[in-house]
This record gives sequence, structure tokens and C-alpha cells, in this order.
Amino acid sequence: MERAKALLWDNDGILVDTEPLYMGVTRDIMAEVGVGLSVDEFREISLERGQSCFELVRNAGFEEVEIDRLRDRRDAAYHARVSSGVPLMKGARETLEALHGKIPMAIVTSSHPEDLYAIHRAHALEVFFDAVVASGDYVRHKPHPDPYLEGAARLGVDPQSCVAVEDTQRGMRAALAAGMECWVIPHALSEDSDFTGAHRILDNISEVEGLIL
Repeated sequence: MERAKALLWDNDGILVDTEPLYMGVTRDIMAEVGVGLSVDEFREISLERGQSCFELVRNAGFEEVEIDRLRDRRDAAYHARVSSGVPLMKGARETLEALHGKIPMAIVTSSHPEDLYAIHRAHALEVFFDAVVASGDYVRHKPHPDPYLEGAARLGVDPQSCVAVEDTQRGMRAALAAGMECWVIPHALSEDSDFTGAHRILDNISEVEGLIL
């Protein structure tokens, strides 16, 4: 690829340290009905396949109405938790500040908008992004390409001229399916996933600035 024309960021696990929190809240809610959730199950179901971990509750014989109730409770508990404050990933602010104004940037996430905005307002991150694509802005979630195609469209850039920065296999698959170059920054929950197909695997977010510019 020649110099990228846009940079599209995943949010959770790339800019903000929320993946362990999301897993923990989900695990706690599931435990209330006696269904466990291991790290390996979370990685395989959520971070790789892009499905809901509540499928384990369904497999345990619970009806959809109970699953919906548990999901609503999880979503409310997670929103309350992120609204009380979550940390940025190390180097995230410095990298965004260095790139701001030098290349169009967007957020492309599966997060609910209310969770995303609560976190970004707390850290004053809104100024860095020219577009935000969150849950509800597309039909099919990652690993489908829809979120990234929407992000490119909102920036007015050809997807093939974009670089996506991801932390999960489902996100990588979405970016690649959209025709984008994808750089992966694994973390503790995703580092054992198969990232075959990624154009780069980075150690930390601070590497992005030099590679982009």
C-alpha cells in the first residue's frame, strides 16, 4: 500500500482497556444462573467468532426470555462500570495526539454508543476522530465487513486506501473482508488467537505513528 489515506481504529482493547472488564461483567451475570465462562471460551466465542457468550446459557437449556433478561442486566452493569471510569491503553492518547490533523481517523467498534461516548467524554477523545461507527450504525457486526465499510464511507475514502488497527481475530477478519490493510495489536485475552492474514502484528500502539507517517 502507498501511504494510507485514513486510519480506522477499533476501540475496546486498542484505545481503552475494557476487554477484561466486559468479560468479567458477562461472567458474573452468567454465574448467577450457574453457567461458567472461561477465558478460552470468551476468546473463542466473542473475540474470534464475534458471537454472544450467552449462547452458553442457551446451551444450558435456558429460554430466550431469560437470556434477554440476563443480557439486559449485563449491559446495564457494564454501562454503569464504564461510566465510573476506565483506563486508556498505554500510549493511546500520545499516539492520537501525534496523528491528529495528519490523517483522517475514525472509530469502528461493536460497542453500544452510550458506552463508547461515556468513555470518550471522560478522556476527551472526541476531538481526535472525524467519524464514529458504533453498534446500530450497520446491519452485520464484525467479523462481517459492514462496520469498516461504513467507516470508510463516512470518511469518504476508498476502503483499500485505509489501515484498520485491531486487537481481535473477529476485527481483523472484518477489516480484511472490507479490503483494508489490518494491523493487529494483541493483548492478554487475544494473544493466543490466529492472526494469519494480518499485514502487521505490533507490540504496542506507539508503533502506529511511525508506520503511518
